[in-house]
Formats: sequence, C-alpha cells, structure tokens
Amino acid sequence: MDDLSTSIPVGIHLETHTVQNGESSDYVIDVAGQIVQIGDTIYLRYAEPQEDGQGADVPVTIKFMGDGDVSLTRRGENRVRLHFSAGKRISAQYRTPYGIIPIETVTPQLKADFTQRPFGGNASIDYQLYAGQELLGNYEIRLQFTV
Repeated sequence: MDDLSTSIPVGIHLETHTVQNGESSDYVIDVAGQIVQIGDTIYLRYAEPQEDGQGADVPVTIKFMGDGDVSLTRRGENRVRLHFSAGKRISAQYRTPYGIIPIETVTPQLKADFTQRPFGGNASIDYQLYAGQELLGNYEIRLQFTV
C-alpha cells in the first residue's frame, strides 16, 4: 500500500438506501475527503452536507479495521457511532439534544475491498437498526473512494 501515514485527499461517492416504516429513500453524495492509515486501520473522513442545505456540514469518519469490521461516526447535532461486524448484533448510543437513545445494529452483509494504484476502495454494508426489539429501518451503504 502507498504511504498513508499522513492524511491525503480522496474523492468519495456514497449512496445510501433506507427503508423505514415501509417507505424507502435514497441519498447520494459526491464529496472530497481525507484518508489516513494508522497501523492496520484506515480512516476515511469527510463532511456530509445537510440534506436541506441548512446548517453546518456534519463531520463523518468511517473506520476500516484490520479484522474486517467497520465503524461509522457522525458528529453533528445528533451524534452516533455505529459498529458493523458481519452477522453480529452490536450496541450503540444515539446522542440527541434531548438525551441518549440506546440502539443496535445487525449487519447481515459487510464487504470492503481496497486497490493499490491508485489507492482506493469500495465498501458495501447492509444493516438493520434496532431500538430494543423494534426495527427502526433497513439500510444499505455503498461507498467508493479513490485518491
């Protein structure tokens, strides 16, 4: 792999498909970001524009761990760190201005591949989000990035 010990610019294409309460929605963005590798972990960082164009962009970090797990952290007014591990149910907290909501992810499908020259990658994450036993929604993330 190229030297990623210092942050380098990367182009990001992200598609999210969501099904909540029987209604589906799609979200697509193309943004510039930064990528850095620390040990066997790759960090992809970018600012996600607000869907309505109002308010500050939301800082997002996607962490690709050496064991194949992935985490996604959003640090806007509402903060969340989701951890994805194929076939596992993992607890998380959704922090809102009104308090903390305990949530869980179940990840039936998780795949991440990287290329060397130019350095880039693809990730495909399908997960369900739960609050207790209640299914909040089904999500599909498709991510592509390249330097």
